[in-house]
Formats: sequence, structure tokens, C-alpha cells
Amino acid sequence: MKKSYIKLIVFDVILLILLLLNNFILSILKNYTNVVIFLLLLLVIFKFLFGFEKDKHRYAKDIILGLIIIYLSFFIIYYVLGIFIGFVRTTNYYSLSGIVNFLLPYFLIIFLKEFLRYQVVMKSENSKLLVGMGCLVFILLDISYTLNIYNLDSWYDIFIYIALYLLPIIGSNIVCTFICRKCGYKPNVFWLLIINMYIIFLPFVPNVGLYIESLIRLLFPWIVFYSVYSFYKKREHNIILSYEKEYEFILLIVSSIVVIVFAYFISGLFKFQAIAVASGSMMPNISKGDVVIIDRNYDVDDLKVGQIIAYKYDDIIVVHRLVDIKNINGKYYLYSKGDANNDNDNYVIYEDMFMGAVDLRIPWIGLPTVWLSELD
Repeated sequence: MKKSYIKLIVFDVILLILLLLNNFILSILKNYTNVVIFLLLLLVIFKFLFGFEKDKHRYAKDIILGLIIIYLSFFIIYYVLGIFIGFVRTTNYYSLSGIVNFLLPYFLIIFLKEFLRYQVVMKSENSKLLVGMGCLVFILLDISYTLNIYNLDSWYDIFIYIALYLLPIIGSNIVCTFICRKCGYKPNVFWLLIINMYIIFLPFVPNVGLYIESLIRLLFPWIVFYSVYSFYKKREHNIILSYEKEYEFILLIVSSIVVIVFAYFISGLFKFQAIAVASGSMMPNISKGDVVIIDRNYDVDDLKVGQIIAYKYDDIIVVHRLVDIKNINGKYYLYSKGDANNDNDNYVIYEDMFMGAVDLRIPWIGLPTVWLSELD
């Protein structure tokens, strides 16, 4: 065995021991700043022991452009799903404290980690043992700063952690190791930044719940893997993929516009908003699983008794028929009833609760997402 291999095995073993001690005893890497410092120290030590390899992979740009198309397709599907299950506002990190304590450290963690992974993979050459040990090191490193999110006090907490973090961590590290060998660290930095940080940069995201979120985190790395693997399989047969063709750039631009416009449309910021009906209270006119289109520009004083309206009650969107309107001292008070219910709703709808009037019903297409939302 080469001396360099033995040195790398010792390096990996020491890291594995340190990370195991951290995860179960020390808990030093419990915040992003400490992880950044730890990674910087590792890079300094690695440079001293082994030196750095230059990234000479020529197809990184093609891979990144291919991943952009995959991401755009993903976001279109993702936000279509949001039509039926609703949206939630994301946390605003654009303050000095958010940038310093979260955004910048998280970006540095991804960049430094993938640069170090690339160096470890390149020094491992063709040794499956060294590649596997290196992958295990990065799995334990990712676990170190996610264990603090859940206390793991119950079997439910353990299940959620495994589904939402542990399994996706294992999958993404295997995929990242493969990509490092094939096309360097830059594509990894790109796709990891987007999949982990899009929720920060977009003002609202679909309210998918933990089950769908864990499924996305679990499957997406393997979609990336398949894309890169397919690229290299075609390359082996002299079918070189190039994303620099004119029609593909046109597709990229059009897809970007569709994502932006469509996302803002279904969020309710434009005139119309689509909502999936989650109950049968409006049977037989509107069934559970139907999608209704709401005109948000309706003024309360334009409403007429008998119209179907949408309003928020206890943070739930209700679609019922308007049965009475009262104007008291210039303020409107609305009263509603579900067509399938015997009695009127036992509350008053104030103007600030009113969302709009229903203009259109599309039968059944919301059923799958209603079922999914009921799982939560």
C-alpha cells in the first residue's frame, strides 16, 4: 500500500473518531460558525500533509447548465403542487444578523466542505476503501450540525430526523462523492446551495409538510446523480452533450420566466388564486378535491347574496355561499353557509377575512394533494 494511502487512512480515522466524539459527547460543532472554523483547520492540515489538486475537469460547466434545467423543471412542478396545498411565507434572513450568523456561514460550509471532499477524493485515486471512508467522514460532518435541530426525545422525533435529515444526508454525500470524481467540486457547490437555500431566497414556498419535504430531500440527490451519470454514459459512446445550443438557451430563458410568473400567480399576489377544496361542505355544487379559482379583486360592496366566496377563518381558507350582507356604519359584515350544511356558519365574516369570489370550478384535480395534506 502506498505511503500516501496510509497517511490518508490515518487522517480519515482521526476525523471519524473526532466526529463521533462530537456527535455523541462533545457537541462542539453545534453551530455554523464552529463548523466553518473546523473546515478551515482541516483544509490547512490537509494542505500541509498532502497538498491540493487543481480542478481540471472540463465538463463542469455543461453539468451545471444541465442541473439548471433540472431545477427549473423541479420548481415548476413544486409550485404547481402549491396551488392545491397552499403556500407559506419563508423566514427573512436579510438582516445583518441573519447574513452574518446564517447565510454567510452556510455558504462557506458548503463551499469549504465540497472543496475538501474533492481533495480527499482525488488523493484517494482508485482506492474504494479511501473513497468510502472519505464519504463516511462527510456524512458524520453533516450529521454534526443537524442533530441539534431535534432533541430526539421520542420515537416520533427519531423517525422525523431519520426521514428528514439522516437518509437525505447519506444519499447526498454518496452523490457528491461520485460527482467530485467525475466533474469536480463546482457542480456540487451549485446544486447543494440551491436545494438547501432556495427556501431563503424565495418569499414563499408550497406548504408541503414534513412527508413531502423528506421525499424531495431523499429523491433529489438521485435525480442529480442520474443526470450526471447519463451525461458520462453518453460521453463514453462519443455522444457529447452540450447545453450551449441555441434552442436549449431559449428553453432555459422561457422556463425561468414561467417559474417566476407562475410562482407569483399561484401565490395570490395577482388577480386570481387557485385553491383545492378540502371538505364536502359545498356538495353537490363543489366536491372535495375540486379546485376553485378565486377572483381577488372583488370588492365587498360588489357582492350579492347567493355568490360563492372564499375567506380566512382561523387561518383556514373556507369556500362557502354568501347568505347575507349587512352594512353597519359603513362596515360590511358577511354571513355564509355550506350548501351541504343545515345551518348557517356560526360566526361573522369581517372585511379583512374576505379573500374573493369564486369564478370557476375545476373538478377533481385537487384530490391527490388533498389526500397528501390529510397525511399531516
